[in-house]
Amino acid sequence: MPRTPALSPDSLIPDSPKRRATLKAGGTLLLSVLAPALLPSMAMAAQIMAVRVWPADEYTRVTLENDGELKTTHFMVADPPRLVVDIDGLALNDTLKSLVAKVESNDPYIKQVRVGQNRPNVVRLVFDLKEEVKPQVFNLAPVAGYRHRLIFDLYPVRAVDPLAAIIAKENWSDGGVPAATPAPAPRPGAPTVGQAGPDAIAKLEADAARAGSTPATPQPTAPQAQPQPPSQGKGTPGKVMRMLTIALDPGHGGEDPGATGATGVHEKDIVLEIAKRLKGKLEDLPNTRVMLTRDADFFVPLGQRVEKARKVQADLFVSIHADAFIQPSARGSSVFVLSEKGASSSAARWLAADQNKADLIGGVNLGTQDKQLASVLFDLSTTAQINDSLKLGKAVLSEIGGINRLHKGAVEQAGFAVLKAPDIPSILVETAFISNPEEEARLKDDAYQNQLADAITKGIKRYFAYNPPLAKSRMT
Repeated sequence: MPRTPALSPDSLIPDSPKRRATLKAGGTLLLSVLAPALLPSMAMAAQIMAVRVWPADEYTRVTLENDGELKTTHFMVADPPRLVVDIDGLALNDTLKSLVAKVESNDPYIKQVRVGQNRPNVVRLVFDLKEEVKPQVFNLAPVAGYRHRLIFDLYPVRAVDPLAAIIAKENWSDGGVPAATPAPAPRPGAPTVGQAGPDAIAKLEADAARAGSTPATPQPTAPQAQPQPPSQGKGTPGKVMRMLTIALDPGHGGEDPGATGATGVHEKDIVLEIAKRLKGKLEDLPNTRVMLTRDADFFVPLGQRVEKARKVQADLFVSIHADAFIQPSARGSSVFVLSEKGASSSAARWLAADQNKADLIGGVNLGTQDKQLASVLFDLSTTAQINDSLKLGKAVLSEIGGINRLHKGAVEQAGFAVLKAPDIPSILVETAFISNPEEEARLKDDAYQNQLADAITKGIKRYFAYNPPLAKSRMT
């Protein structure tokens, strides 16, 4: 019979001191060999600190906030449409996994998101899409309390037309007629309202042409126009005869919350509510339609706000804010217009510099920005535009002064980037200082928001009464 090999006593005792010493020595040797390769990889692994999704008709933004800049590759897959993103040097954690639940069912572009470990040290995100998109993927450096951010902006292949969006979202004065339902014939002399549909733009233009050739007959129940005081400079009060388009710009939005009050309320939310109230009041005026640069909580770069107004050939541009100052005692409402010769005060200069940081905070893909266009827009900001803006600003400021203390009794000027439309009278209204506890409380009050909307509406009516708009040809 073959002999069984002899076993040492220590081999029969698994936890003997000799065996432990042998294993410890072997483990130390293994770590000394592998440590140089493992430690850099472990040190490079980033952690996701927060995930956010900002859905909107114009585009959906997904933000991954992390503790280090991330390297990514991405590609599109068709039928069904998907965006696949591989993120290198990332540790999969519960925060990143929570992205799956952040996507809402009514998101215009994302059906769902899948997250998983594709291979060691590489996380893969798969965005199942509702339609084909043009993705922009870019990193943002830390700013304003944010750490590193990885941004996914999902734009539709066919961009949203601002003018078509105005028509599609027309605020029907008769209680809301669906676009697919023919509207009843207008009463004789009643203001005409454009319908959404294939010929909607042509109908609006025809209505405006008829209004320009034949003045509307007032209804017996219509309130009489109030006489305008002769304090608005040269010009004679007159009726507005063509369709007017007013661009309202609620500041900030999405990744950019704007200023924050002592109770935690964000400027972006307050000004959106005021803008919506103002939109409704302006649309009650004859032959007036309104475009919001944003109608929900998403970010719009400063240059795009100006371009939206120009695409709809806006007659006026009104940007609405509720800013903060370094001292909580600062209070009062203000109206600003563009200046090419420096700010009219140190406070105006500070506010303009603060507002112009919006693109850094909100997050703009610098690879898509046309720096030459920005320079041209600034150069084309003519004296005529600034003069018209001053007239509009004076009219609005005088009305706001009736409901709130004014920070200064005159329209101020500074280099606000959002006021640089070369051919549109533009003003920026600081409704109040959200950093002042008393004014923050008023800004949150529905009644005060309505008063602000009423005052701005009256100011716009006063401006048009003395500065009737000229005819415009459609831009190509």
